[in-house]
Amino acid sequence: MTIEKAIFAGGCFWCMVEPFETRSGIISVVSGFTGGHKDYPTYDEVSGHWTGHVEAVMIEFDNEVIYYADLVEIYWQLIDPTDAGGQFYDRGEAYCPVIFVQNDQQRKIAEASKVALQASGRFGEKEIIVPIEEAETFWPAEDYHQDFYKKNPSRYAAVHKVRLKFAKKNWGDLTQKKGFFQRK
Repeated sequence: MTIEKAIFAGGCFWCMVEPFETRSGIISVVSGFTGGHKDYPTYDEVSGHWTGHVEAVMIEFDNEVIYYADLVEIYWQLIDPTDAGGQFYDRGEAYCPVIFVQNDQQRKIAEASKVALQASGRFGEKEIIVPIEEAETFWPAEDYHQDFYKKNPSRYAAVHKVRLKFAKKNWGDLTQKKGFFQRK
């Protein structure tokens, strides 16, 4: 077993856990904050835009079962990679999409994937704006944010619906085969 970490910001972290956590090779997915200037930020501070953090998920995975490139592919299907102002209904700096890389290999994979997505024309002439940055300290969110989709299934379904609609529109049948909807 080769355990690695990946960190992705893509709007509300509630909607980022389940699509990763349900994959083979995923050890854990933690909701939290990264990229800001305050130690031990709270949800209220981050969502109030006082700390410079973004909501993110930290994924521990077995790289012998699922590859970092697979996680990046799933990530693209979870977000609108052309929206720099937040994601879907969540607006502002705390909800901006960012790929936080742990090492040079992850950076190369993420950058190549971003270039390929732009070249694919999947989003027309819109630019893929997601920055790729060095990972910083990841601060887990409060317990009530962890496993939100399990604890609050009806509320999760309501907030996640817009992502599903966007993914189906932009990824079509691919979502059934290689990413967003694929399960163990």
